[in-house]
Amino acid sequence: MDITVYNVYSKYLKERFGGKVYKLPISLPLTCPNRDGCLGRGGCIFCGEEGGSFENLPNILPVREQVRRNMAYIKKRYKAKKFISYFQSFSNTYMPLEDFKKYIKESIMEDIVGISISTRPDCINDDYLKYLAEIKERYSLEITIELGLQTVNYHTLRLINRGHTLAEFVDALLRNKKFGLRTCAHLILNLPWDNMVDVVENAKILSALDVEEVKLHALYVVENTVLGRMYKEDKVNMISKEEYIERVIVFLEYLKEDIVVQRIIGRAPEENTLFVNWNESWWKIRDEIVEEMIKRNTRQGAKCDYLNGKALKWIQKNEGENESM
Repeated sequence: MDITVYNVYSKYLKERFGGKVYKLPISLPLTCPNRDGCLGRGGCIFCGEEGGSFENLPNILPVREQVRRNMAYIKKRYKAKKFISYFQSFSNTYMPLEDFKKYIKESIMEDIVGISISTRPDCINDDYLKYLAEIKERYSLEITIELGLQTVNYHTLRLINRGHTLAEFVDALLRNKKFGLRTCAHLILNLPWDNMVDVVENAKILSALDVEEVKLHALYVVENTVLGRMYKEDKVNMISKEEYIERVIVFLEYLKEDIVVQRIIGRAPEENTLFVNWNESWWKIRDEIVEEMIKRNTRQGAKCDYLNGKALKWIQKNEGENESM
């Protein structure tokens, strides 16, 4: 499908690097400060034992071996030539600095043009960012920090046991910018405690902060999690697919048009889950969103009129009209 209604990640990568670029997932033997007792135990109420990924190679394999295997597979299947090393599961900066440096260096090899690092906002530190800035300069790599925010509603963040608030995200993003690193914000648009007001505020906050990228998820419910138990006991209600589509469209309309959108709905595991993408393929829902936006003749940024002194625009417009009379 020819997607032109939002700033698609694959198109950005093709223009940036002159061809198709694929992300190669890397799994490390890590945990999370919200699981090991540093901030809390059990993690977010929706988080299963595998963290944020379910398709990675075993984390006992060395990083270089994971990259090589994934690269060989993608090269053969998709004839790809350029890749991004993607540290995906759990909090990939939550480790001693020297260990972090070792893993990052192991992920750099021929045909790698970038590194993406998934982590939490409260696991961002200047020492780690300084090293990444040095790596970026030395190897001419594009480095993106993928921050799990989920929502800007700090009441919902508390309810899902996130372990941080919006403030930590703002701090992390500003620090990333200080060192010349890109930020991708992860959001879940169908959290049961959020409504359309929160959806709009998500877009407005990210736009005002000038985040470089965003990745949207639809919440899925995993067995043997707090959310799973709540779901079975009818303590949470999942919105309909139609409502999710509406939320994505509204979010994109309020999002600055130059922010890159990595995806508008994610793939999710079917095994050991109680609710996954309304029992439909992720790409079908994506296509429905795009088709509806085309039907409405709307696009990303269509309602992004709230920055740079919205109230003054009215005065300036009236001044211009008065001067022309």
